[in-house]
Amino acid sequence: MEDIRMLTTARDNEENEFLKQLSIEAGTSVHQTSLLTIFGSMIASVIVGSARKQSEEQIKALLQEKEVLLKEIHHRLKNNLQIISSLLNLQAEYIKDNQAIQIFKDSQNRIESMALIHDKLYKSKDLSRINFADYIQDLVTNLFYSYNLNSSAITLKINVEDVFLVSDAAIPCGLIINELISNSLKHGFHQRKSGEICIDFCSLEANLFTLTISDNGVGFAKDFDFQTTESLGLRLVKGLTNQLKGNIEFSSNNGVEFKIIFSTKNL
Repeated sequence: MEDIRMLTTARDNEENEFLKQLSIEAGTSVHQTSLLTIFGSMIASVIVGSARKQSEEQIKALLQEKEVLLKEIHHRLKNNLQIISSLLNLQAEYIKDNQAIQIFKDSQNRIESMALIHDKLYKSKDLSRINFADYIQDLVTNLFYSYNLNSSAITLKINVEDVFLVSDAAIPCGLIINELISNSLKHGFHQRKSGEICIDFCSLEANLFTLTISDNGVGFAKDFDFQTTESLGLRLVKGLTNQLKGNIEFSSNNGVEFKIIFSTKNL
């Protein structure tokens, strides 16, 4: 009986030792599993972080490449437009008819106004838009030079906010200014020795702008109908205003005034 008791006790001790070892092994296994999980998470984080960094570097490289390409496009467009302008200028030298010469000059000025936009975009830090106040100043200076006008005879007043326009708005808006200022310079003061041209450009609210161009020249005849005019320049102004999805108001009292309101929200 004593032997049986001893055998039972020995067996119980073995079982307890086995359970103890099993518990230790289980705990060790759980601990190792936790360590592996943490280590795996760390490796995954490193891999994800490295991939993210590589992806960001690739995106940055692609954006830089895109910027270089856009700059090159604007630069080439500007150069090509200037070549066309130079060709028109050379061709005009062989023309004797004054009306034909004027047509060439008008076309040349339109091309120069577009070339100036691309030049501004090429030099701008933001390739999607330009400082329109700066552009207007350069455009009008070029027009005065083109028509060989004395700036002291015709006073130019520019009241333009420091506004940036996207290219889709800047190009048609620049062409509108070109047409209306050219029209004033050619026809507004031929019976007067001096006069004044005013350009006002401001934002009424976010994405909504108003452009007003006026002069105190001779104006139009009383029976002049702006909507049915055959003038190419004024027809271009109407078409470009439609392109901007804007509205145009015209008056001819003590000179002329064109007021155009447009939005860049959907451009």
